[in-house]
Amino acid sequence: MEDLLGILPKSLSNQLEKLGDILEDVEEIRIRVNRPLEITSKGIPHFLRYMPTESDAEQLISRLANFSFYALEEELKKGYVTISGGHRVGFAGKVILENGQVKAIRYFSSFNIRIAREKIGTADPYLSALHNGHWLSAMIIGAPQTGKTTFLRDIARLISTGIPERGISPAKVGIVDERSEIAGCVHGIPQLHFGPRVDVLDACPKAEGMMMLIRSMSPDVIIVDEIGREEDAAAIMEAVNAGISLVMTTHGENFRDINKRPILKKILESYAFDRFLELSRGSRPGRVTAVRDAEGNIIRTGEGVSRA
Repeated sequence: MEDLLGILPKSLSNQLEKLGDILEDVEEIRIRVNRPLEITSKGIPHFLRYMPTESDAEQLISRLANFSFYALEEELKKGYVTISGGHRVGFAGKVILENGQVKAIRYFSSFNIRIAREKIGTADPYLSALHNGHWLSAMIIGAPQTGKTTFLRDIARLISTGIPERGISPAKVGIVDERSEIAGCVHGIPQLHFGPRVDVLDACPKAEGMMMLIRSMSPDVIIVDEIGREEDAAAIMEAVNAGISLVMTTHGENFRDINKRPILKKILESYAFDRFLELSRGSRPGRVTAVRDAEGNIIRTGEGVSRA
């Protein structure tokens, strides 16, 4: 959190420091001009008495730009910037268009800071569901804020590091991080712990990134989050046909839920994935409540999971 507090205006960092140990559970910080400072912890929003000012917003954007708006120009077009520590700061305000395309954002009125959580060891208990003589293709299913990205990060670390005591050697991992959320890169360099054999394409569209990795980096496993386009699905099938394992996340309540989505349904019918891990919100991120095989049959359950 030191990286985050260091980028905030003193008026805001002072308010957050008053939270003490609670700050360690904060998932999002929403800063809105002339409205109460909001923090989200364990999925529950809390509002502080402090009301951020226009001066707070100006100071924050200046710090994010390192006092150079030219340096922040591309990030402003995307609507977010990733800072040291892997935290992502989204913006809202007056949008400037050029030829129908977003050119920049001016008069910033809102910021959403998403805290990058790194929970080393989260994926360890599920090694048997992820590895069976080789790394299996796995889809991580969960609603927002169930810890999908946290879980995905730890799977990448596990694969890249290997498990010597189990005779599992480190494997090459390629991450396509379209929204700079998985690796939290700053200037292309991952800010989190991934082990020695990870290569990241930061801010790269998934379909193009998967093909680039296949052609140039010879990964054993490709990791992506949230496919949503036909070309994404085509790239996944290309990777599978090339003998590369895939680990990806998708929004959904469970296996039945994602089966209703046309793009995912095609992938499921091809049996491209060996395992499906369903997550739910709990006391920790990445709480797996069910593991399913390629046909969707439950092969392992967690606490409170119905087999229906």
